[in-house]
Amino acid sequence: MQFPSISHHGGTHGVTGSCHRLHLDSTTSLLVDCGLEQGAEAPSGAGSLPPDFAVQGIQALVITHVHLDHVGRIPALLAAGYRGPILCSEPSAKLLPLVLEDAYKLTISSEPAHVARYLEIIDSLVVPVPFGNWHTVVEKSELKCMIRLQRAGHLLGSAYVECDVQTADVNQRIVFSGDLGHEGNPLMRQLQPPERADVLVLESTYGDRLHPDRSDRQQQLERVIDRALQDRGTILIPAFSLGRTQELLFELEDILHRKGLGDPAVVQGDDTYAWSQLPIILDSPLAQRITGVYRQLHDYWNDEARARLDQGRDPLGFGQLVCVDTHARHRQVVNYLKSTGRPAIVVAGNGMCSGGRIVGYLKAMLADPRHEVVFVGYQAKGTPGAEIQASEGAEGFVRIDLDGELYEIRAKVVSLGGYSAHADQAGLVRFARGCNARQVVLVHGEGRAKQVLARVLRETFAAAGNELSVTIAE
Repeated sequence: MQFPSISHHGGTHGVTGSCHRLHLDSTTSLLVDCGLEQGAEAPSGAGSLPPDFAVQGIQALVITHVHLDHVGRIPALLAAGYRGPILCSEPSAKLLPLVLEDAYKLTISSEPAHVARYLEIIDSLVVPVPFGNWHTVVEKSELKCMIRLQRAGHLLGSAYVECDVQTADVNQRIVFSGDLGHEGNPLMRQLQPPERADVLVLESTYGDRLHPDRSDRQQQLERVIDRALQDRGTILIPAFSLGRTQELLFELEDILHRKGLGDPAVVQGDDTYAWSQLPIILDSPLAQRITGVYRQLHDYWNDEARARLDQGRDPLGFGQLVCVDTHARHRQVVNYLKSTGRPAIVVAGNGMCSGGRIVGYLKAMLADPRHEVVFVGYQAKGTPGAEIQASEGAEGFVRIDLDGELYEIRAKVVSLGGYSAHADQAGLVRFARGCNARQVVLVHGEGRAKQVLARVLRETFAAAGNELSVTIAE
């Protein structure tokens, strides 16, 4: 075997479970991500299955970002004996314990002593690495490997990983993209491609499509809320706790701020009053904790977002934001909104309606046409979210959880485009061209997305007179 080489232990048959191993020599390697397979891709009990590789010789685990499909198998890795460093960006170092604690409680044990011990181990292993700085991981006779994390624009702390490998015979730059963000995210700084890549391991989630224009998404959201105010209904927004929730809160605060300032484009009078009385309900303990960390890490926001703080605004902690903590309080809010004509916006997990507190709202409100379900993210095939989304413009029925009961869908269903946190095909191609990649390995995508992206990459590089080898990881 020639070194360096790459083996894949997830993220090759779909869009979850990312886990890639960079072999530096016959006994030395790095692991990039250790993610959980989710949805239809996941075997039963996937979170506790032992890794399909030996942990001996792994010098470090490098985390691109803290979504579970990139970090969810860390408990299994630790159970297999891994005790090396977990390298990640400084924001990710703050977020990772929250995400792993929540997952541990849900899938392994909620016993306080077990959770505390687990978090102690995590804390002892996490090494924050500043963006843009080279960090030496391996240095021995005739082998040196350094890594550098650069902003990927997917969510706060997300990074792509540059690996610089030097041996007696090789000086090679290998880049792992992680998940790349879509341009125009209101909180994230702009994604910049690496200066070079001999080998680029590239995600392909949206490799076969282009995203709709993001420029009017806030106006779309505003129109939906105006309609709900007229109908005296509740808007239910299923959203994952990390990333999407904070982006939504940021946009809702901006709409409320404009209304409160009396923007000339906004109708005054009853409209302004109704908006000023509209509660924005965040019903997810994990999302609340993550949002708190986002607020602390405002130095990592983009210039426009930080400018709002300078104006005395709090984009993630505004006055009309109501946080629901306990399950008892959750039941009270559900019953109140079901039985009254009080308009409200509810942001609750999980994003595909397959669990979490959004389920309580859906069961109580789906049958009432006053209410609306607004989707701002991808709904995987076979999830309740996908079934509800399919009823847009019509009516139908859905099974929400294991109780087997069918729930009638009479609430309005709306899908808002422009909220994807992933780069589209054009963004992926720009990233590969920006680093003048010579070899691209496609991961983290469905079969068609990878095939289409592979063809477009070859054609684009050929048109520019550049050679490119594209392979699809298996």
